[in-house]
Amino acid sequence: MEALTGLSIVIIIAIVLFLLLFLYFVPLGLFITAYFSGVKIKMFRDLVGMRLRKVPPVVIVRSMITATKAGIKVEQPKMEAHYLAGGNVIKVINALVSADKANLGLTFERATAIDLAGRDVLEAVKMSVLPKVIETPVVAAVAKDGIQLKAIARVTVRANIERLVGGAGEATVLARVGEGIVSTIGSSLTHKEVLENPDKISKSVLAKGLDSGTAFEILSIDIADVDIGQNIGAILQTDQAEADLKVARAKAEERRAAAVAVEQEMIAEVQKMRAKVVEAEAEIPRAMAEAFRSGNFGIMDYYNLRNIQSDTDMRNAIAKPERKKDKE
Repeated sequence: MEALTGLSIVIIIAIVLFLLLFLYFVPLGLFITAYFSGVKIKMFRDLVGMRLRKVPPVVIVRSMITATKAGIKVEQPKMEAHYLAGGNVIKVINALVSADKANLGLTFERATAIDLAGRDVLEAVKMSVLPKVIETPVVAAVAKDGIQLKAIARVTVRANIERLVGGAGEATVLARVGEGIVSTIGSSLTHKEVLENPDKISKSVLAKGLDSGTAFEILSIDIADVDIGQNIGAILQTDQAEADLKVARAKAEERRAAAVAVEQEMIAEVQKMRAKVVEAEAEIPRAMAEAFRSGNFGIMDYYNLRNIQSDTDMRNAIAKPERKKDKE
């Protein structure tokens, strides 16, 4: 009796495991939901096949139900292929439904391509119906009169379904708009001209076709704020004047150094000449001694020379007071 009870428990466990395994591969509840939703699907070929192909049946079946209720025909193998490729089947179907209601003409192939490209296809469809406003960061530019202006623009864009694959994103649009603002302000004669007509910026930028090659269509560009910045022209002139002053000082210092060098050379030459004179004067006594020894110079000649020298010194002494009186 105990052996029979143990066998019964084993059989019950086996039956429960079999039912769980059967219901895993054959989701009866999902099949019933699909049947009453008007989705034609076969239990063993489709549902069991999805399990074997590692595709969650709940994702595919619920997406098929959503598409069928919206009147959109999507083939099951294509949905499975998109899931296996790493796509988001639910977002693609929801995007198709939204696009169909808005008459955007979005196909399943285009939607899957957008999804696999890494873009949010549902958000793109919503953006096609309801345009998005993008605000640029502060863009600084300088008018021709040297005054800096800081502008902020609001760009209203709408997603272009046809260019979402391979088209540039929001960063490119903002960069192009900023470049257009800088170009427009820079071509203005004065900053007052821009302040008086800020719509000149938006019209000029919008006329350049900045949405070319992007995933968006620019509907409008509105200047939200324009502020006056620094006087760049005056700053540049001041910097240039300081630079010129430094150059002039450097050249003056160079000339002064050259003059000092010339003066030092002249002093050195004078000192050399004085040294030669001293050297020559030192030779006089020797020459006189040699003249005495050789008999070419006598005692009387020497006294006459001393008298002449004394007379010359006396004349110089007498002439000096007279020169001072003349000066007074």
